[in-house]
Amino acid sequence: MLRKIIVLLLIFVGFSGTSMAFSGEEGESESFNTGEMIMEHISDAHEWHLWNGHYGTLPLPVILYSQQNGIVAFLSSKFEHGHASYQGYKMEEGHIVAEDGHSFIDFSITKNVAQLMFNVVLMFVVFFTAAKGYKKREGRAPKGLQSLLEPIIIFVRDEIVKPNIGKNYNKYLPYFLTLFFFIWFGNLIGLMPGAANLTGNIAITCVLAVITLVLTMFSSNKHYWKHIFWPPGVPVPIKFIIVPIEIIGILTKPFSLMIRLFVAITAGHIVLLSLMFMTFIFASWGVGIGSSLVVLFINIIEILVATIQAYVFTLFSSMYIGMAMEEHH
Repeated sequence: MLRKIIVLLLIFVGFSGTSMAFSGEEGESESFNTGEMIMEHISDAHEWHLWNGHYGTLPLPVILYSQQNGIVAFLSSKFEHGHASYQGYKMEEGHIVAEDGHSFIDFSITKNVAQLMFNVVLMFVVFFTAAKGYKKREGRAPKGLQSLLEPIIIFVRDEIVKPNIGKNYNKYLPYFLTLFFFIWFGNLIGLMPGAANLTGNIAITCVLAVITLVLTMFSSNKHYWKHIFWPPGVPVPIKFIIVPIEIIGILTKPFSLMIRLFVAITAGHIVLLSLMFMTFIFASWGVGIGSSLVVLFINIIEILVATIQAYVFTLFSSMYIGMAMEEHH
């Protein structure tokens, strides 16, 4: 297993390095903006760059709606790398704008949206395949994909959800399993060559945090709100200090979930890309070999970080919901 992981990571390092080759006139290497290329990788876009060259870019659907033009749909390749307009729209610094300045709603399938769809489809395939295997092998030991998923599912149930939610944990178990595997798959896929930075997009982490906040609010009982608005056993003058802090804490908890996942994944991508670009910055084979070895080591750490971040997000979400459901003692 370890040998396979190392081989895949070596392929990743080699692929990443060759996909960033730059050649200018008469074979001379061109200078490039490292920061710009890193931001291009971690940011969302209306096309998907898999490797350099015309055939290495996958145009994505642009879907716009406005009262003036109605629904307009076309591929992002119509913009010709941002230098042309199409049907009254043009691309400016990665954003679509209307030439006449009218307002519109953008329903485009961007790189992160496409990655999100792929992540969802992958989860459906994986879990429907595992469920089908359980039906065929009912009463027998798990095999194949089942043997991989079952220990993880049991761990999430027994070590995360059950201790924090309590006796009604079965009601919330599907959500927490979906949350864990969605983040875990998104983190791992984001480490693959050419993949989008899904969980490093703050919009994704924001939605996940908001869902946890909503579930916390709807699962809360009167004792939860009593402890927030009038903490028992606290002197009255101190309550006027504690209550505002508790109210702010309602929002800071999901905010911390959002920021933690976003920063951890984005920082990891920036570090990896920075180390890769050292080869081109110093134009040295020695630096290239050294940076590739470091990138290999960092990738192994990033696989661990991808799992830890899925665990931490699920753990704290279950803690917040469990605290809101806790009965008075």
